[in-house]
Amino acid sequence: MQKFLTALLVPFAVGALFAGSANAQSRIKDIASIEGVRTNQLVGYGLVVGLNGTGDSLRNCPFTRQSLEGMTERLGVNIRGTNANSKNLAAVMVTAELPPFATPGSRVDVSVSSMCDSKSLLGGTLLVTSLQGADGSVYAVAQGSIQTGAVSGSGGSGSSVTRGVPTAGRIASGATVETETAFHLDSMPEVRLNLRNPDFTTAQRVAAAINATYPSSALAENGSVITLRAPAQLGMAAFISRVENMPVAVDTPARVIIDEVNGVIVMGENVRISTVAIAQGNLTISVQESPQVSQPAPFSQGQTAVVPDSSVTVEEELGREIRLVNGSTSLATLVNGLNALGVSPRDMISILQAIKAAGALQADIEVL
Repeated sequence: MQKFLTALLVPFAVGALFAGSANAQSRIKDIASIEGVRTNQLVGYGLVVGLNGTGDSLRNCPFTRQSLEGMTERLGVNIRGTNANSKNLAAVMVTAELPPFATPGSRVDVSVSSMCDSKSLLGGTLLVTSLQGADGSVYAVAQGSIQTGAVSGSGGSGSSVTRGVPTAGRIASGATVETETAFHLDSMPEVRLNLRNPDFTTAQRVAAAINATYPSSALAENGSVITLRAPAQLGMAAFISRVENMPVAVDTPARVIIDEVNGVIVMGENVRISTVAIAQGNLTISVQESPQVSQPAPFSQGQTAVVPDSSVTVEEELGREIRLVNGSTSLATLVNGLNALGVSPRDMISILQAIKAAGALQADIEVL
């Protein structure tokens, strides 16, 4: 267990040793996003046909029957009042994500999921389905053959085998964009960068790096938003393409992440610990039950009975002495000090929480 802890923490210590070097930098495009440049969720309701008897039961799914009747009427066929009981079609929900700056005619992937009691969508074909955004406007139209990536089979006795989820699938490039989102980057006088991990120091560093090349072009409004204004000689798109490739040293808060279920401990680069003394030992209490049978004397009026016999022992691991962990100046020093205790990861979790309660751990603890 000690080897496991060492293997777990040492890589982070190695990373901390090089964190202060000039090479430990990230591109602005990897730590921030442009406000408004985002995907949009689309959703639609459609019908899948061509299923091999694995579709919806029209008696149990009234909306599937209504969809079938409405579709056939638009095509000039009236089946209302008939006893149609086909199981070769299914009602589905179709979802997709419209990428930023998508233009009419571009293609996007769609996901298809069954709504009723269909057994499988394998081999089905999605009919023309309009995909709407949150504002109710149609932005794309989907159609095509569904690929589920799942396998299912059943026998007459009721036995069945299923791999994956056959009632959900995807259509690669299955939707055609009909309307683009109204986001005109070229006409915007300024844009805002949003840090994915808000931090005042990082925001100031991003603004300083941009202003060093393009003076008075960036302003850090707070720990999350940096406002950009393109120079007169550059368009907004050209300016952003140059800004997003600039390297910046990212600052992170001191934090310890603990996963008690799996016994995982992750420490950030800036975690520090004040001088503290730690003693740790294992206490084991064993209770052993050895019931005895009490037999009465011959020809007596007594009865045979079971008499409980309990043995309780207490064992405490010896050889554990109180250890002094000096105030650390780096994550490597902290890791070496904690490894000197020779405890398991789960015991280390308890020790870190106790150090935090004593006020000696200069970091936030987050328990997953």
